Amino acid sequence: MQTKLLGIRKERGETQEEVAKMLGLSTASYRSKELGHSQFKMNEMFALASHYHMTIDDLFLPTKSTKREQKIS
Repeated sequence: MQTKLLGIRKERGETQEEVAKMLGLSTASYRSKELGHSQFKMNEMFALASHYHMTIDDLFLPTKSTKREQKIS
């Protein structure tokens, strides 16, 4: 699950539908990516980083990150 992205999206008051539309995705496809069921493509990550004025590293968790590691940091 992309908890950083989820938190930032909610903090900014945006819905999954709004962000999906900005990326040219269906809401279901975006939801699947945000929940970690499928991977974001690089162009989608760059678009989101630009949209939120952040770096990709600040917006996304590493692919191999575990929930335990997320709680520690």
